[in-house]
Amino acid sequence: MTLQTRLLALASATALALSLAACTATTEPAETPTPTTAAAVTERACADDSGVTLSVDASALPGGSAQEWCRPADEQIAVADLLEDAEVTLQGTDEYPDFICRVNGLPSADEPLGSTEDPEYVETCASTPPGFGYWALWVKPAGGEWAYAEEGVATLRAQPGESIGLLFTLDGAPAAPTS
Repeated sequence: MTLQTRLLALASATALALSLAACTATTEPAETPTPTTAAAVTERACADDSGVTLSVDASALPGGSAQEWCRPADEQIAVADLLEDAEVTLQGTDEYPDFICRVNGLPSADEPLGSTEDPEYVETCASTPPGFGYWALWVKPAGGEWAYAEEGVATLRAQPGESIGLLFTLDGAPAAPTS
C-alpha cells in the first residue's frame, strides 16, 4: 500500500469515527421556553390600586351590555395586554386599522346601529365611524375623573389604580363612562 493510499484510508477512518461520535454523543436538550400565561383577570372592577380596571360599555347598542374586569398589577401594564388578558377583541377599520370600529363584535355588521340620526346606518368598518355612533377610549387615573385617552391602544399604558374604558356613544349618549 502506498503512502498516499494509507493517508487516504486514515483520513476516511478519522472522518467515519468523528461522524459516529457525533451520532452517539449526548447533547443537552434545548431549553424549553416557559409559556407565558395571562394574568388572572376577574369580572369585576378592582377594589383598590392592586390592579387596573377595564370597562367595556356597549349598552347604548341594541343587544349591548356593560362589563368590567380587574387585572392585578403592581406595575405599569400595556393596555393591549390588558385587553388580551380580558379576552376583549378589537377590530379597526379598513382605512385606519388602529381606529376602534368594533369591540367584541359590536356594533353588528348586519344590523343598524339604532341611531335616530340615521336609522338605517349599518357599520361596515370601511372608514372612520360616524359622529353619531362610535367607540371611544377613556382613561381614569386613580382618584381622578374620566378623560379621553391621549394615545391609542397600541401605545397606551396603565398604572395600578387606573381605569381604562371603551365606551360606545350613540346619538351623544352616554357622553362619558359612569363607573
